[in-house]
Amino acid sequence: MLLLLVCSALVSGSEVAFFSIGPSELASLREEESTSSERILNLIEAPDIETGPRNLLATILVLNNFINILIILLSTVVMGQIFPPGSLSAIAEILINVAGITFLIVLFGEVIPKVYATNYNLQLARFMAMPLQVSERIFFPFWRPLVWMGSAIQNRFPNNSTASVSVEELEHALELTDTEGRSEEEKKILEGIVSFGSKDVKQIMTPRTDVTGFNINTNWADLFNDVIDSGHSRIPVYKDSIDEIAGILYVKDLLPHFEKEPENWNVLLRSPFFVPENKKIDDLLREFQEKKIHLAVVVDEYGGTSGIVTLEDVIEEIVGEITDEFDEEDINYSKLDENNYIFEGKTALIDIYRLLDIDGDPFEAAKGDSDTLAGFVIEQAGKIPLKGERFEFDCLQFTVDASDRRKVKRVKVTKVELPDEE
Repeated sequence: MLLLLVCSALVSGSEVAFFSIGPSELASLREEESTSSERILNLIEAPDIETGPRNLLATILVLNNFINILIILLSTVVMGQIFPPGSLSAIAEILINVAGITFLIVLFGEVIPKVYATNYNLQLARFMAMPLQVSERIFFPFWRPLVWMGSAIQNRFPNNSTASVSVEELEHALELTDTEGRSEEEKKILEGIVSFGSKDVKQIMTPRTDVTGFNINTNWADLFNDVIDSGHSRIPVYKDSIDEIAGILYVKDLLPHFEKEPENWNVLLRSPFFVPENKKIDDLLREFQEKKIHLAVVVDEYGGTSGIVTLEDVIEEIVGEITDEFDEEDINYSKLDENNYIFEGKTALIDIYRLLDIDGDPFEAAKGDSDTLAGFVIEQAGKIPLKGERFEFDCLQFTVDASDRRKVKRVKVTKVELPDEE
């Protein structure tokens, strides 16, 4: 009985050990040149990645139940020899034969081995690989019908439902799996991935007022010098105004004409790619990959140019700010102390959330069509506020630091303490 109990523990733990092996561990096993690694891979991936785990699970279940039944039969015989018939009451016999044996099987044959297998899955999998391979062949007549019936039931009642997970559930899962071993950079990247699909192009684009563009009638000499001064590799070219983008000029297309002026540089223009303001950036990234382009022109509902968005802007939402030798070093905000900041009015709201480490959901719900700090202030005030005007929203106090009749230039943002809620 003791030997069977040990076997039950090993087989039961094998179920957790094999099915908790992750992709990275499988990749390491493929690189190893050992017999135990080959056996583990054969059990999981043979004859294919879908059928192998089913066969392995069926073998483990049949073998485990076979051992447990033997334990129960032997225990009944042993208890009959130790306590002859009539020596115990019916309740005592039930407690010993049912509750006692069940307790032993559950504790030593299920709970303890599965806890161990969770922490040492590869070690147990290596130890049990050969016994399970042999058992798979021996118990083939028993587990094969189970696999066949399971496949038949699955085909008979296919699962047509698609699992959908909300952003809030993903954020909650990220908080639950947060560990001390995870660095701040890793946390930011994971948080960026979780919120990636909820952001639209308007939130990350470069607004039209900051776009560098050239008129299609610009002469070659001026164009060449201005392109070099701009520091950009792809530049929009317009006809009469920035709302009429004629094409995108790639600087690399100018290199063959470095010493010789082309007859008409307009033929170097490439077709522009237009996207709406409300396009999600995960869809935009997919289109960038499919079309093999790096820049798109963002248009509003009237067809006018709202700004431009690049592949770099999209990637920065995951990995953080990417700078090169041509990026300006000007900082759009100043930190006065732990609770007071001065921001440029054109600073994006999503950057405010990130820099102040606050929940952006209340602001997103109340921002209307605005995506910058200045737009949010104007939206809440219902007008273009004058210098010195202030208001509070959620956990922040906004004070206009500089403005004119047309726009809000700078805003002082102060963190305020909210009263505790029961």
